[in-house]
Amino acid sequence: MLLLTLPPLMWAGNAVVGRLMVGQVPPLTLNLMRWVITGLILLPLAWRALVPFDDVRRRWPHLLLLGLLGVGLFNSLQYLALVTSTPINVTLVASSMPVWMLAVGTLFYGERPTRAQLLGAVLGLAGVLVVIGRGSLQTLLAVQFVAGDLFILVAVIGWAFYSWLLARPPAHMRGSERPPWDWSALLLVQVLFGCAAASVFTLGEQLAGAPPIRWSWGVVAALAYVSLGASIMAYRCWGLGVAEGGPTLAAFFNNLTPLAAALFSALLLGEAPRPYHALAFALIVGGIAVSVRRSRGPA
Repeated sequence: MLLLTLPPLMWAGNAVVGRLMVGQVPPLTLNLMRWVITGLILLPLAWRALVPFDDVRRRWPHLLLLGLLGVGLFNSLQYLALVTSTPINVTLVASSMPVWMLAVGTLFYGERPTRAQLLGAVLGLAGVLVVIGRGSLQTLLAVQFVAGDLFILVAVIGWAFYSWLLARPPAHMRGSERPPWDWSALLLVQVLFGCAAASVFTLGEQLAGAPPIRWSWGVVAALAYVSLGASIMAYRCWGLGVAEGGPTLAAFFNNLTPLAAALFSALLLGEAPRPYHALAFALIVGGIAVSVRRSRGPA
């Protein structure tokens, strides 16, 4: 329970920190700096994954895609979303992840969803629409979207593809063909490819006229937190927690993130949650609860 509780709290803190850094560090630059620091911390632990380099070279297309989706795209879009949206909205939309996992599995991996899963998907999507529409049907019908809500929605869909790539890896990443990498080695390789993609995004941001970094001790502390806490510690605790308790249990703990984000936002940003946030949270959690119910028939 402790292992599965800590990561959502850290990821909620990551959303709040991303919001605090608006105007101090450009969002795409923040993502690149986060993962460069993370890579430097991981290097002493996992440098053997790069020697010999043939293991990486033979698998580079798959590893590049993992790094692009899991490190470069998702986190860049998350920080970009926080420029115009709130941590509560961002984490609530991200909590709809099981819906998009189901959609990607059905459309691209031949998974056949159950009726319970379809009902759960409908409830989860309803929760997302409540967030995007700010609890107003009129706003939703007028399609008055906040850019940040759309950015995090694209990020979540990309993460769903990333998760399926991990769950259904190609032959060279399965069984005896898989390199002898532990968690830190696999994360380091993804970080290296992800930083390559994030560098391209950051270059585009700078060419578009991004303001310079406003260095302060607060910025240094934020970078330390998102690199060591929200990246390495959170990923490691989550991996151990999922291995111990299983993914079904973990899905419920993941939904602590928007609750913690609401609390942190109220305390640190003065952005108190609104009634529609509670409705959206209830719909998303209800959708997950319905989806993971086991059928009484043959498995």
